Amino acid sequence: MSPVLAVVDDLMFLSRIREAARGAGLGVRAVRTTAELVGAARDGARLVLVDADSGRLPWAEAVRALRADETTNRLLVVAFLSHVHAERADEARAAGCSRVLARGAFVQELPRIMTAAAHDAQEESTP
Repeated sequence: MSPVLAVVDDLMFLSRIREAARGAGLGVRAVRTTAELVGAARDGARLVLVDADSGRLPWAEAVRALRADETTNRLLVVAFLSHVHAERADEARAAGCSRVLARGAFVQELPRIMTAAAHDAQEESTP
């Protein structure tokens, strides 16, 4: 079980995500399909990160599927994208992303996002 799921095909960003997660004591699993995302989310994920600039991954479809599933519809989903793609930001919000950030802001906030996810996972495991 990985608390962080990444719908990301950009290896540089995936590396940054893994580094930030490691710093917070979390694991990251990269997923490439809608079924893989929903299945992994049901296994106890705490956070989903989505590269809304990806033209190869079905990220919007995957987020909509998360929101339609009773067991995963409350997951925090953070999308990141180039600041020049305003239409994709609207698409990410419409799909059900909890937060939509420009890449620069995402990189800056990533350690805080991971720390919050680690804190949430720790609270849930404490009796």
